[in-house]
Amino acid sequence: MSDKKRVVFDEDNPEWTEEDFRRARPIGEFPELAASLTKARRGRPVGSTKPDAKKPLTLRLDPDVIEGWRASGPGWQRRMNDALREALERKSA
Repeated sequence: MSDKKRVVFDEDNPEWTEEDFRRARPIGEFPELAASLTKARRGRPVGSTKPDAKKPLTLRLDPDVIEGWRASGPGWQRRMNDALREALERKSA
């Protein structure tokens, strides 16, 4: 088998010519088009304004503790949060 990649020709999207490159313009010259191409952000919003919003945190735990929680199945982070909350409530009672 050859090490060269097979060239695939696409009639709907032909390879650009030198003339195509000369005529090309930056997307910034077409603000309406640029705005229509922006993708919706996925995931949680940055800097939530909700007072009870969860906060990201770096926490160092023993590997066996992490694996034990992960092995408990989906939702393990929520359950860990609940267990920590219960421990805090017991300590302050």
